[in-house]
Order: sequence, then C-alpha cells, then structure tokens
Amino acid sequence: MRPFSKTGLLPEEIARFGADPAGTFAANLCAVQDRIAAACHRSGRHPEDVRLLPVTKTVPANVLRFAHAAGISDFGENKLQEARDKQADLGDLSIRWSIIGHLQTNKVKYLVRLASEFHALDSIRLAEELNRRLDAQNRDLDVFVQVNTSGEDSKYGLRPDDLRPFIERLADYPRLKPRGLMTLAIFSAETDRVRGCFRLLRDLRDRAVAVHPGLTQLSMGMSADFETAIEEGAHIVRVGQAIFGARPTGDAFYWPGLAPGA
Repeated sequence: MRPFSKTGLLPEEIARFGADPAGTFAANLCAVQDRIAAACHRSGRHPEDVRLLPVTKTVPANVLRFAHAAGISDFGENKLQEARDKQADLGDLSIRWSIIGHLQTNKVKYLVRLASEFHALDSIRLAEELNRRLDAQNRDLDVFVQVNTSGEDSKYGLRPDDLRPFIERLADYPRLKPRGLMTLAIFSAETDRVRGCFRLLRDLRDRAVAVHPGLTQLSMGMSADFETAIEEGAHIVRVGQAIFGARPTGDAFYWPGLAPGA
C-alpha cells in the first residue's frame, strides 16, 4: 500500500521530485526554455526553430502526470519497455511518445504501436522491419538516422562514411518518413570536442539533403550540451535531467559510451 500524502507520492518520490512536482517541472521547463532562447540569440536563430523534447526516462508514470499538468505533452524514452509500461498507465492523457534509444528488430512491433517518431534508425535490417510492421498497420513513422559522430566503438549509429549509401536506400521503405539526423556527442568537459561532433552532423546533413531532401533536421544535444548543439544548428534537443532532476542511474545505462553519472 502506498503511504498517504497529499500528492499521492511515495516518500522517495517526494525526496527526488519535491512535494510540488508540477511546480518544480514547470519552473525547470521555463528555465530550459530561457536557455534555449539565449543560445538561439547568440547564434542568430529564432527560438521557435528549436523543439524541446523532454526525456522522461526513470521518471515514474504517476510522477509524469505532474509533468503533463505542468504543460509537458511530448515524452522521449530510451527503453521501449519503459515507454510501453508508461503508455499503459497514462493512456487517459494526450501524450506524444518518441523513442530515442537503440532498438532491436524483435521490439519493432511494440514501437510501431506507440511511437510518433523514432530517433535511432541505424541499420537496413531495422528499416526493413519497421517498414513491414508499419505497412501492416497502414501508418507512417517519422524517423531520424543516427550517426556515430564521436567515433566511439561503444556507441550505436552509422559511421559517417556509411551514411550516404544508407540514405540512398531509404526510398525503398516508403512507410519511413526521414526527417533528419541524430547523434550523441562525446561526453567531455572539452567543449571543442563536443562541438566537433555537432558540426560533423551538421556537415553530414548538408550533404545528405542532396540525396534525400527530407533529411533537414538535426536531433542533437542533451542536458549537458544542448546550448552548444543549438549554436551548431540543432532543431531538436533531448533534455531530461535539466527538467526532471538527476536520475538514480547514470546516463551510461541508457547511452553507451557515456561516463557513469553523466
């Protein structure tokens, strides 16, 4: 039985998210939006050209109700099973789900039932299975092609040299609607190294649109580096901890190649 509280939260949830989660999330959301606007101003861009995708991994479904009350309706999840469980619990709310982590082909059938977009397309085999499952449901899916711009073996994503032949084949999968490229920058305190990953993705995008005109957007930047990503042209920034607070598990559990606790 859950201990009684005015919010219905467990003591450990109150300790993590506060006694007024909706107020906390709303304040944090506003602060992140202000930082996005400042980064856009520095780089001569319009804030409305950057979409914030709140990343809700490890935030329990009951707590996400407070996030929804704070005005957050786009949820990004890395783990498909976690997204499935939350969708089942939050089916009464209007939520747009994005899957932003690596996906095994045997999980595709679950993704096509819940996701509005997928940010980690990185193999032809996955494209084939996605297209097949989507066709059976007579629906399309926005996708972003993941590129490994840091060169780390531990990270998923296409090698930059493999990107062009990959996107040349995307027309074979009409249910997939490619919207852009996605990357994870190297986890480093050296901003120039992080910036280099974002610049590489932007350069790859500039070449990719000549092959596939739909690949215009850049999904890059997380809590630690989204301002740098915006300065380098990001259209979507995937921000979790800056809105929902520190997670009990480090990012290395979700993002291969990151240092524990990142």
